[in-house]
Amino acid sequence: MENFWFWCFMLAMVLLIPVCMLFFGRSFQENPPKTINGGYGFRTSRSMESQEAWDFAQVYSGRFWARAGWPTLAVSLVWMLPLLGKEIDTIGNCGLLLTGLQMVPFLAVIPATERALKRKFDGQEGKIH
Repeated sequence: MENFWFWCFMLAMVLLIPVCMLFFGRSFQENPPKTINGGYGFRTSRSMESQEAWDFAQVYSGRFWARAGWPTLAVSLVWMLPLLGKEIDTIGNCGLLLTGLQMVPFLAVIPATERALKRKFDGQEGKIH
């Protein structure tokens, strides 16, 4: 029985990253942070050069996460289902591996958005290229 409860716990933990990607992705697309700030939103030096760059980065990164979140969620569910009833060590190790794999699309938003910012604004202090 403890294996089942540990599996439920690990399922909840591995679903945190894709659910956050979907939630914040949709949030940034529909209601991005309005002002440039250092606490919330896609914050890099290039995205904070101007209000136009900031707005673009929020929407772009939100769209990226919203699109990448669904496949990440699906893979996570498919990955965890066969682990139901397995030993705690197996569930934990596979959950750790899955979390590491989830970090790829979670962090891939940074270079993707930076490339898009560079293409659009060409590093000219937020002026549209």
